Amino acid sequence: MTRVISGAVLVAIAIAVVWFAPPVVFVGVAAAMTVGAATELVAIARARGLEVSVSVAVLATVLVAASSGISGPSADATQLLLMTALVAVAVWALGNWRGSGDALAVVAVSLFPALYIGLPISAMVGIRVVGGPRVLFLLMLTVMVSDTAQYYTGRLFGRRPLAPLVSPKKTIEGAIGGFVFGTALFAVAGAWWLPSLPLVFRVLLGVTLVALGIAGDLFESMLKRSAGVKDSSALIPGHGGVLDRIDALLFAAPVYYIVLKYA
Repeated sequence: MTRVISGAVLVAIAIAVVWFAPPVVFVGVAAAMTVGAATELVAIARARGLEVSVSVAVLATVLVAASSGISGPSADATQLLLMTALVAVAVWALGNWRGSGDALAVVAVSLFPALYIGLPISAMVGIRVVGGPRVLFLLMLTVMVSDTAQYYTGRLFGRRPLAPLVSPKKTIEGAIGGFVFGTALFAVAGAWWLPSLPLVFRVLLGVTLVALGIAGDLFESMLKRSAGVKDSSALIPGHGGVLDRIDALLFAAPVYYIVLKYA
């Protein structure tokens, strides 16, 4: 029941922020998600004994996420802020190194949230700017429907594990359910919210987004399992942390943004 209530609240918040919030509020929520997810990712790294600075990693992630600006991500802004993030992490690492053998790992992990979290959240802001609230919500709803279908289809029909080393409870049957319902939602709702795309293209894009969402979910599960962590945090009752809620979007959003802007 806790999971259901928390899920309903999250959906209500998502609708309010994506559909009705003015740009400044939307960007503020995106910034808060960036900080929260980056902090959780650093905590996962620390669980493996890597002494990563939370403030430096979060700063680098926010710099990269800020590349969205007010007109969507641009190559020049992203390049400039990535270089700034790199220099900030490098200077911090140089000043704090005490001769241990993990300098490369610490620097890599410090920059990883900027790429893994900052760029996709920047893409999500860009999607709302380029396509409007309905286009962003279509992506989010597709991922949510796919995730829900995977869970219930897997519970009802799941027999064969999808990735037993990464997530033992996920099944091939659950993934098939996610593909069917997630793609159907994108193809049907896209007729109203993304009418410029032909049906065949919507189906292909829907399949791609569902596949990327599943991959993003499994990727985060791999990171947590390697660190011996169950959830990225206990922030959301029954759902884990911010990173647990957006993991599927982190892989799907950049591809979706590229299609919207250039295809």
